[in-house]
Amino acid sequence: MKNTLWLLPLLLLFACNAGKEKDTAKQQLDQLAQQYVRLGLNIGQYDPDFVDAYYGPDSLKPASKKAAFPKDSFLAEVDALKKSLHDIAGTTGNDTLRVRANWITQQLTAFGRRIRIFSGEYKPFDEESKELFGAVAPVYPEEHYRSLINELDSLLPGKGPVAARFQQLANHFVIPADKLDTVFKTAIAEARKRTLQHYDLPSTENFTLEYVSGKPWMGYNWYKGKYQSLIQVSADLRIFIEKAIDLGCHEGYPGHHVYNMLLEKNLYHDKGWTEISLYPLFSPQSLIAEGSANYGIELAFPGEEKTTYTKNVLLPLAGLDTTGITTYFKALDIKGRLNYARNEVARGMLNGSMNDSTAVQWLLNYTLLNQEAAEKGLQFIRKNRSYVINYNYGQELIKNYINAKSPAGQPEKRWDAFGYLLSNQITPADLIKAGAAK
Repeated sequence: MKNTLWLLPLLLLFACNAGKEKDTAKQQLDQLAQQYVRLGLNIGQYDPDFVDAYYGPDSLKPASKKAAFPKDSFLAEVDALKKSLHDIAGTTGNDTLRVRANWITQQLTAFGRRIRIFSGEYKPFDEESKELFGAVAPVYPEEHYRSLINELDSLLPGKGPVAARFQQLANHFVIPADKLDTVFKTAIAEARKRTLQHYDLPSTENFTLEYVSGKPWMGYNWYKGKYQSLIQVSADLRIFIEKAIDLGCHEGYPGHHVYNMLLEKNLYHDKGWTEISLYPLFSPQSLIAEGSANYGIELAFPGEEKTTYTKNVLLPLAGLDTTGITTYFKALDIKGRLNYARNEVARGMLNGSMNDSTAVQWLLNYTLLNQEAAEKGLQFIRKNRSYVINYNYGQELIKNYINAKSPAGQPEKRWDAFGYLLSNQITPADLIKAGAAK
């Protein structure tokens, strides 16, 4: 008893010192997080695509900028921040601080690559995607895509080229322009209702829906902070019926809108993690964002539910015949597996092994885009480069992660795992590790 009493002051002193060390490390990390955000916003003054969203304090926004892009000073700041973060991660005994430091470090690796890309310094496709998004997508030979096209050949009615027959079927399900808003708002409302069955979203959350033209994408979520989003849909091309659910889930619920809201609430407001207030588009965060947004479609409308809801609700709203819709959705499932061909197009274009005409032909033959959509797809790749892997490989990694974290046959556990993913600093390396451990 006496020995215990003698040791008690030492134990209290040790605990006090450990607490002070933790507080000091947290203060240092919080300061580095502010420098990280300030750097990202500074880069965004020159690179208009760099910052996708920011809802942090105005005090971190730059007051002015230099006339010329200060590439070398930006890169030096990236390196200095990474070194300081590495020191914290290597010395702290606090898991939360280590996770935060490592997450910001990986984001900064992407900063460095994007700075160089903006300055005209390029790397091969796979090296670029590794630095920007923390992942290298698998490579499939052309025969892989031919075999999927053969599956479609057996499924689609009629005779002739598979791509033409697919377009002929798809053309039965183009949403009339005067029905577009009604169909989209109905699909988004249903996706929101299904999401709210699993998550308590902020009571003030909301979005604005707009239709735009002249964009290289089909849909975009501009997150404004305070749980508000602007969702834009590109309406200068024909829009097929499945896009109402796809874009409603991807851009809205439980996709980008929900992801950004949960990060803002759980990490920025509740924990005060300043780094979360900045979303740099060309970063590992986008692999999580795009992959989860695509997986969210399957989560909200599992199995045959997407086909059933489209047949029973959306097609009648659009004034379209339901004949052939089951075959169409089966074809869309195969088309989804063909999406990796888009990576091969981007890989070939960036590596210099595929010219524009060959790239368009690949998109027509293997991704089953029509001519106008293939041209838009080419625009997207020219502008966003290796970003394309985030949609397909990102979705695959997210799906493997969710399957690893939730027992089969328990859909509620999938929503729980998905909610955790959307509310924490998960990296592509975490996804890869979890999926491999399954």
